[in-house]
Amino acid sequence: MSTAKARSAHAKAILGSELHAQLANTSVLLVGAGGIGCELLKNIVLTGFGKITLLDLDTIDISNLNRQFLFKKKDVKQSKALVAAQTAAPFNPNVRIIPIHDNIKEPQYDIQWFQKFDIVLNALDNLDARRHVNKMCMAAQVPLVESGTAGYLGQVQPLLKDTTECFDCIPKPTPKTFPVCTIRSTPSQPIHCIVWSKSYLMGQLFGEDEDATGELDDAEKQGENAQEIETLRKEAQAFKTVRNALRSSTDNLDAAKLAFQKVFNADIKNLLIMADMWKSRSPPTPLDYDSILDGTFKGSNYTNGTSSSNAAASSSGHSNKNSSSAHGQVNGTASTSTLKDQRALTLKDNLELFISSTNRLAARLRNGEDTISFDKDDDDTLDFVTASSNLRSYAYGIEEKTRWEVKEMAGNIIPAIATTNAIISGLIVLQALHLLKKSHSQLRNVHLQFKPAVPLNTIRLSGPNPECGVCRDTYASVLCDPSRTLLGDVVRGILGDDEREVSVYEDKRVLSDPDWEDNYERTLESLNVTRGKFLSIVDEEGEWATITIGLGVLPPNHPADESPYILPSPLPRPPRKFKPIPVPETPKRTSTKRPLPVEDADGVIDLEPTPKKPKPATSTGQTLKRKWEDGPSPSKRRRLEEDGVVLMDGPDEVLEPEVPAVPDSDYIVIDD
Repeated sequence: MSTAKARSAHAKAILGSELHAQLANTSVLLVGAGGIGCELLKNIVLTGFGKITLLDLDTIDISNLNRQFLFKKKDVKQSKALVAAQTAAPFNPNVRIIPIHDNIKEPQYDIQWFQKFDIVLNALDNLDARRHVNKMCMAAQVPLVESGTAGYLGQVQPLLKDTTECFDCIPKPTPKTFPVCTIRSTPSQPIHCIVWSKSYLMGQLFGEDEDATGELDDAEKQGENAQEIETLRKEAQAFKTVRNALRSSTDNLDAAKLAFQKVFNADIKNLLIMADMWKSRSPPTPLDYDSILDGTFKGSNYTNGTSSSNAAASSSGHSNKNSSSAHGQVNGTASTSTLKDQRALTLKDNLELFISSTNRLAARLRNGEDTISFDKDDDDTLDFVTASSNLRSYAYGIEEKTRWEVKEMAGNIIPAIATTNAIISGLIVLQALHLLKKSHSQLRNVHLQFKPAVPLNTIRLSGPNPECGVCRDTYASVLCDPSRTLLGDVVRGILGDDEREVSVYEDKRVLSDPDWEDNYERTLESLNVTRGKFLSIVDEEGEWATITIGLGVLPPNHPADESPYILPSPLPRPPRKFKPIPVPETPKRTSTKRPLPVEDADGVIDLEPTPKKPKPATSTGQTLKRKWEDGPSPSKRRRLEEDGVVLMDGPDEVLEPEVPAVPDSDYIVIDD
């Protein structure tokens, strides 16, 4: 047997010759070449999928190497998609892998591009990108297998338009946010300091946001402390001097010192002026640049169970072995670790790291970079966030974090385990095979759970959510030249003879409504509605489903003198929206209990007489009453006869002859 036949012999035996042959001509899009993506690429290559397009925007980081086995140390900083394709291609020479180093949300990856694939496999860790791929697959009506892992947990979900629920049918939890005043003035947890450093301080010093007025305006509208917000406005204005120094100063040390004194000394002193803010919480301690560097700084703000004696010992460089390690040491040797990123930093270490990272980032600004934002894989920004968040934590008496912990929290890193990725990638292939065979009854939502006795849990798929704003839309494509196509032409062309009133949206932007159609005479390009974007035509009465139009480009051979757009044929016809039948309200039960007695002004309780229980009446309205003349009830007579007692109606009644005579028998006369 040849090597090629031996390689595919087992897969052919398991899948069957028909399905195995189908895989060779199957075109699959794999989005993501990270933890799941590497395992999944290896699996589909060995299974025999013939045409694979691998797309990923990321580059290889050294932290990826413990679980993404298609990469080696020499590949660090290179494209994940390109390296993964090069490594996996020799596994099966019959497979063609097309790597793309790009963002899946780029406009060229439109509905027509997605329709080239037979199936899409998601291996993303980004919620926004996952939702985008889900919408594109619903619009293109291409099967999608969604997946994700978190530590030992994982999930695989096959999605098919009009058959199963989509990724957006169930709302996803929104990322946790913190009040502005908590982040900017009164932090109490390490995450507060990290978010402040990453989202606020980075933007103030190296980003576009100079005064953050929009964020403060929103906080004021939400009822946060007005005096505190006004103080924060003044702080934001003062950042302009520091920003200018970082971009123009030739003395790096002076610029870093100016930033430090502004953020960790002057701003904290301004907050301490508002005495009411610190009535129920410990006030922060202003930090001093020179005294920290020369080892004379005495910290006083130690909470979280650290005693003042421990603080003094820590400040002088001698730690008490029973003291809390919340702040490490100020000038002494911090707790050692064989790994640099996991070493606890002293206060002096953090200041030196702050100076170094600030100077590096300032040099990048002077060398032409317009703005710099946080990236967990950017050493300069990670060092800056680590140092500044730890300095702030020290000032507020909060536990400090190592560089690795800051990277994990600031980068929203979910612990990844190679074994979990391997299991999930295998389950993805199984669900993909069911989709290709159109065995929809065999599709399952599979959960990998932390239960050794039952590690896998399968659930039958639910149908689409009738209220879903993604998979319940009616999709169509319009190929056009946006520079010559008018919005009104597209809307009227799609509606055809339908004259109902509609509103038109692009994402969350309102482009027109029944009372405002000024944009109908504007081109799509002037409205920034171009290739890869969607127009939503919404019924004003809410009786019909939304029509969502995906914009594509005209074919290369389209004549220039013809219409600048091509409408779908046939035109989309949305179904009526499902309206649940209103359930009548259950009438309130009236209590049959008597109300509690109420005293009058004289203290007298007027009790009504207890009403007599009504007696049952006949059909003629007469009350039923058993009379003696009617005789005893049948049940009573039967019980007496079973006891051997003959019940006589009166003293004149004679026993009937059919009753056998019993000598000396007794009978009871019941006299009225």
